[in-house]
Order: sequence, then structure tokens, then C-alpha cells
Amino acid sequence: MGIYRDVILPRLCDLSMRNERLRPYRERVIGAAQGRVLEIGVGSGLNLPFYGPVVGEVLALEPSAGLVAMAREAPRSDLPVSFIDASAEAIPLDDKSVDTVVTTWTLCTIPDAAAALTEMRRVLRPGGKLLFVEHGLAPDRGVRWWQDTLTPVWRRISGGCHLNRPIRSMIECGGFRMERVETGYMQGPKPMTFMYEGSARPE
Repeated sequence: MGIYRDVILPRLCDLSMRNERLRPYRERVIGAAQGRVLEIGVGSGLNLPFYGPVVGEVLALEPSAGLVAMAREAPRSDLPVSFIDASAEAIPLDDKSVDTVVTTWTLCTIPDAAAALTEMRRVLRPGGKLLFVEHGLAPDRGVRWWQDTLTPVWRRISGGCHLNRPIRSMIECGGFRMERVETGYMQGPKPMTFMYEGSARPE
């Protein structure tokens, strides 16, 4: 599993996240970031080109060394990026020290997502914002059955990804007030493509 986890899986993640259908989501979510930004799970750095001039700094948290190596080579402007080798469940930043937290297709894989959301709320400044796009639990019973059935195997081959996490309720239970959320299926297999996109503020 070491070679698969450390070498093969990062490349598979990078390849899957290069899907062009994800680009409009990135443009909207990353385009709304401002100030000092903490990106949870920067992956191979595919979001970095989308940060605008109102962003002063990106703190790129990523526990996978293989993905960080790719992210360091990702195209970006003169935007200052600092890579943080840490888990989202224990973010090594001061309280109320960032303006925006960004998660893109990340909450599905964090082992203790509730703890991670508590940490995100902790590091956000008053008036700060959580911006997110995630795939998760679908509203249709038939699709949910497939999500529940596939998730145990899917997690093993995809780095811990859950197909059936209730993203909206997870964020709200993490101490956030939903400001905007839009949901719907992206083109593709329905168990993998029910999207939640929006923003929330710490309560």
C-alpha cells in the first residue's frame, strides 16, 4: 500500500481533478476568496491559478508529500504560497488568523471532518468566510443506495473518499451559518457527481 498511497494515488488524484467540468466550480469558488487564504487540501495545486489580485497570501495545507511536490510546480502568478504539511484536524495556525478558508472536493476524504470544520472555524477571523465546493450525499433514494453501497470499497482505492457525506449538515454542525448553497448533479455517474457549492460564515 505504501507505493500505491505515496506514488500512484497522488497521480490518480491529480488526473481525476483535472476534469474540465470542474473548472467552472473552481472559477466561482476560488474567485470569491480574498485576503489571507487557507486552502484545505491544496492537492496538486490546480486551484492556484484561479486566485485573484484581492488575495494577499495562500496557506496551502496538504498532508500528502506527493501532491505537495506537484503543487510546488503548479502555474501561478506572483501570489505568495506557503505550504503547510499538516492535517486539517489540527491546523497549525493561530486563532482568527485568516480571512478565507477554501475547501474544494476535500471534506469527503478528511477522516474526522467534524474536527476539521471546528478547526476551520477557529482560524477564521470575525466576518471571515468558508468557501466550498464538495461532492456528497444525493437527495434521490436510489442514488443514495449506490453511494452507501460503493463507499466502503471506494474509500480504499481513492484515499479515503466518502461518496455519501451530508455536506450541508456537516458544515452547519461545524458551527457555520450557511450564507449560500447550490446543489445539483454534474455530468457523470450520479453517485460521484452530486455537488454542493456555496459559502458559510462562523457563528
